[in-house]
Amino acid sequence: MFREAIRRMMPYRPGEQPRPGQRLIKLNTNENPYPPSPRVRRAVVGALSDALRLYPSPRADEFLAAASRLYEFPPEMIIAGNGSDELLAMLFRAALGRGDKVAYALPTYSLYDTLAAVQEAKVVAIPLEADFAIPFAALAREKARLTIVCSPNSPSGTLAAVDDLARLACALEGRILAVDEAYVDFADYNALHLVKQHDNVVVLRSLSKSFSLAGMRLGLGFGRASVVEDLLKVKDSYNLNRLAVTAGAAALADAKWMRRNVERVKRTRAAVSGKLRLMGFEVPESQANFVFARIAGQDMAPIAAALRRRGILVRHFPGSIFSDAIRITIGTPAEMETLLKVLEHVARPILPNYRNGSRRRQQRA
Repeated sequence: MFREAIRRMMPYRPGEQPRPGQRLIKLNTNENPYPPSPRVRRAVVGALSDALRLYPSPRADEFLAAASRLYEFPPEMIIAGNGSDELLAMLFRAALGRGDKVAYALPTYSLYDTLAAVQEAKVVAIPLEADFAIPFAALAREKARLTIVCSPNSPSGTLAAVDDLARLACALEGRILAVDEAYVDFADYNALHLVKQHDNVVVLRSLSKSFSLAGMRLGLGFGRASVVEDLLKVKDSYNLNRLAVTAGAAALADAKWMRRNVERVKRTRAAVSGKLRLMGFEVPESQANFVFARIAGQDMAPIAAALRRRGILVRHFPGSIFSDAIRITIGTPAEMETLLKVLEHVARPILPNYRNGSRRRQQRA
């Protein structure tokens, strides 16, 4: 009954969501462990009025105005989305038809594959470098109609250099370069200023992670006014509801609250990374709100399953080149302490520092 491409495609599979009442430590979908600004709750409660019978603003004007003030971009250079996922979908719909090329490095956010399949686009997937670096030269050579760089990347958490992104934008000669910065508030720097320097750069942001609003589904896209104008043509008429618009505006108006929570996450991230390395895991330097823990050549499916049986959810990537790793969202310090204790117990048979005795030597030292 539907297109053959839809019948054949593999669907995007989100991380497990606990059922109501389930008591699990949820470290699998990169949510923020801390609540959003109190201004958000007050604003949403205040918006619960008879006005809900009316359509919201098509452009989410209140949300865009708050974004314009915070990021110092004119509203005509910003587009609001139902999460940055919808903004990605707009980019794929606007840029790609059947057989058109989209390029990105793998592994990365697996939704890109799904969106490409929907458009029947040709995916050019270039492997990450051994140190998780983006293969910029290879991406530039492809001259794809749409090129995507996820920075910080998922699942590695590694950040792309802004100079490399700028050179890639120049090399693409007017073709769209989308920089997916869903996690960038947890990073040392960002690429947002490239939008004002390059006609073909679009930067995507999400309020799900740093602003603690995953349940509200809010995203922002930044691009030249002509790019935004074309993206609006493929946007749903009223893609953000009134409560989401109000919540997003309130959150952006209290960026100080967000930054305080981000610093808490970063402190915990540093401590967890160090402890995982002491256990013997390979952990690249994360610039996101998660860490990537790997034992080269060791399938981590049994470890992820053992953690799940003990009430802890992490993300595993079966069938990928990173099946020997798990991605762990940074939760509260108490949640991470529980995770580390359980992980050390269930993973002990495969941890190099237990097999060769160096763990005991480190502890004595």
